Amino acid sequence: MPDSTAAGAGGTAQSALDTVQRRPREAIMIAQRVPATGDGDERSTAERAIGLALRELNDLPGALRHLRRAVRIAGTARTRALARMSLGYVLANVGRTSAALRAVTAALPELTGADAGRARMQRGVVLHYRGRYDEAVRDYTLAIDIAQREGDLLLEARARNNRGLLNAHRGAPGDVDDLARAAAVFRDLGLDLAAADASWNSGIAAGRRGDIAGALRRFAAVGQEYQRLAVPRPALLLDRFELLLSVPLVEEATEVAAAAIRELRRRGMASDLAEALLAQARAALLAGDLDIATEAAAAAGSRFRRQGRRTWAAFARHVELRAEFRRGTRTAALLTAMVRTADRLEATGWADPALLTRIDAGQLAVELGRTDRAAKLFAVAAGTRGRGTAPRRAQGWYAQARWHRLRGEEPAAARALRRGLAVLDRHRTSLGATELRANSGAYGQELAAEGLDIAVRAGAPTRVLAWAERWRAHSVRTRPALPPDDADLVAALAELRLVSGLLEDAVLTGRPVRALRGRQARLEQRIRDLSRHAAGGPGTLTPPRVHNLAARLGSRVLVELFAHGDRLGAVLVRDGRASLHDLGSLTEATRLTRWHRFGLRRLIVTGDSAAARAAVEHAATALDRQLFDPLRRRLADRPLVIVPVGALHSVGWAGLPTGTGRAVTVAPSAAAWLAAEQQGAPRGTPVLAAGPRLPAGAVEVHRLAQVLPAARLLTGGQATATALTAALDGAAMVHIAAHGAFRADNPQFSTLELADGPLFAYEWEGIARPPGCVVLSACESGLTGVRPGDEIMGFAAVLLALGTRCLIATVLPVPAEPTTALMLDLHRRMHAGVGPAQALAEAQRAFVTGGDPTAPATAAAFVCLGAG
Repeated sequence: MPDSTAAGAGGTAQSALDTVQRRPREAIMIAQRVPATGDGDERSTAERAIGLALRELNDLPGALRHLRRAVRIAGTARTRALARMSLGYVLANVGRTSAALRAVTAALPELTGADAGRARMQRGVVLHYRGRYDEAVRDYTLAIDIAQREGDLLLEARARNNRGLLNAHRGAPGDVDDLARAAAVFRDLGLDLAAADASWNSGIAAGRRGDIAGALRRFAAVGQEYQRLAVPRPALLLDRFELLLSVPLVEEATEVAAAAIRELRRRGMASDLAEALLAQARAALLAGDLDIATEAAAAAGSRFRRQGRRTWAAFARHVELRAEFRRGTRTAALLTAMVRTADRLEATGWADPALLTRIDAGQLAVELGRTDRAAKLFAVAAGTRGRGTAPRRAQGWYAQARWHRLRGEEPAAARALRRGLAVLDRHRTSLGATELRANSGAYGQELAAEGLDIAVRAGAPTRVLAWAERWRAHSVRTRPALPPDDADLVAALAELRLVSGLLEDAVLTGRPVRALRGRQARLEQRIRDLSRHAAGGPGTLTPPRVHNLAARLGSRVLVELFAHGDRLGAVLVRDGRASLHDLGSLTEATRLTRWHRFGLRRLIVTGDSAAARAAVEHAATALDRQLFDPLRRRLADRPLVIVPVGALHSVGWAGLPTGTGRAVTVAPSAAAWLAAEQQGAPRGTPVLAAGPRLPAGAVEVHRLAQVLPAARLLTGGQATATALTAALDGAAMVHIAAHGAFRADNPQFSTLELADGPLFAYEWEGIARPPGCVVLSACESGLTGVRPGDEIMGFAAVLLALGTRCLIATVLPVPAEPTTALMLDLHRRMHAGVGPAQALAEAQRAFVTGGDPTAPATAAAFVCLGAG
């Protein structure tokens, strides 16, 4: 945040002013001791100290009241000018930037020496707010020159802090040095609050450079310092928003923007409130909520114009125009407005929104038939491919590819897209946390889709497979990177387990749960923050070549699904040859998948009925016909490896006619399947575990112990999260019978219920030696949260990323008692040497013929993930 200034005259009043940045509440108490009968300058300085302290505490109306009084009662021109200078700063905070600039500019002629330096810096702050960045940097630099000449370390530190922050936002050099020197001086002077602000700004700079993990670490550390100092900083929510949106963690960013709007509106911080409304609009645009995006952007733009912040108004206009484009408007007027706004943003230093608007304008020009105009727009946008953050450079390569395609240069376009995806791939490896990597897939979607379009139009199945793989499920191909030996994370997870148990008990007994839910939410946020601190790990796997797949597939057939616009396509690999197939409407396949799941769930939960059976059979037949009829001749009766897309990750494949009795392995990508297939099998002791409140689970594992007499048994009080996680390390096979819960909002908080509370998916990311095969008979334990780029999250994603070869789990709720028979048969077959996918298919077929009318639905709930 830009730093305020504090200096003045007169004994006690000066002491109060000097204390503002250390302890603002104490500064107010000191200033209030200045007698009302004192001379004008001392009383003015006291009022100024109170006003600046209230600014630090975010009481802006109170700050203005005291600063205006400071101007009125000043006895000399110098003291009045200093009060005007501080008044200008707070006026800028409340959005009255024109009045702020007049107040500070009027103060300048009355001040000399270090006072003039402070006024220059304060004028820079106001210009900063108004978006006049070059002028602001000049004033900050003049203030630094004066401070060095006068030997005023405090002024130099404040001006460097402000210049460093502005350069970080603009992507200009020098921010790291300025912010580090400012923080060091503040600490040496004992100004803890100012040091915290400078450290927070260095977190902003790290985020702007693309160092997400570093920014999160800095924000977490400084956040604790603000708590220690008991100083509220609601405007810092906007910095957190920027970082979340840069990943992008859209849902969380939306929540932060809403919280910022509530808090800033309550405190009357008009300038920051306008920025919060713009933040809400940007998040809504990414989330596809075009109505909210337009409404919030219009409200922000109106506020910016009233505040004289024309640059910010252009930013808000950019969001409005992009929302209009996504709504389907295709007019010459929209094209003109987009080009004008992009030029205005570029001229005032908003390079990233200018780039996005220009690319959209290029696409609009193409659709309007103005190819020459489109080529010029794409050419200008392509100029960013060599500079800026990774997402910005990648967008530049995307624009370059579009320029090549307009000229009919498809191979050159494909090369440009690969360059852009390589930039993003390197960026991804710097993100240690699975959650960050999974969500960062949004940045590569446009590039991968463009490359896929080139390959599909060329009718080249091997190239389609390469492009379908290039940006698919990268987070599963890379081992998770949790912060090493992070005691805080371990403690937070243990506390969350305790709170979750207390919450469940309270719900069951009808006691109040509001406080516990709030505590649970705060702990989950802390765990997310801590887990995101990890630095990146090794790079991701490259897309596999067909001959490498063929060598491992043997007699199996790989079917990799992909989305091409609203069409669902498939690349089929059999006996070393690839073929390309159109499977119809993606929307229809998604609808049938949901219909089929609904029917299966209804059969399992509510019991058998002729109507329910008929509905399931109809949905299964329709979905099977769409997915497999075009492939039928090449599938024959061979085992399948299926790579789904989007909602099809949740299909119960054994419930489709083609999957019934057939060995089906489901993988998030062909590369992930190949890596799992090549994994060696660990030889550690098998593990059988049962959770509480599931009598059938205890029966199940005791009966399984007869099939696997060498297995380690964890039941009752022994089946704790710590014990099970330790037992997984290096185990050949692990079977867990426990209640499970899938968290769609954050799959890494999906749970298995154990003796000491829930075990979270997060907790398995630290396992050193992954188990070979894991069987989870818990409800929906195989469900995954699907993010852009078909990134998956949840227990399956964690285990496959660790290197577990195979996971057998459910994508639907399953009844406990009947499932035991299926699990016993499965393990007998695997123990006899049958591969997991084939063993599951055979056990499912035998289970269905057992006479239980709900058995087909129960059997269909289980899938074999990874390599079968």
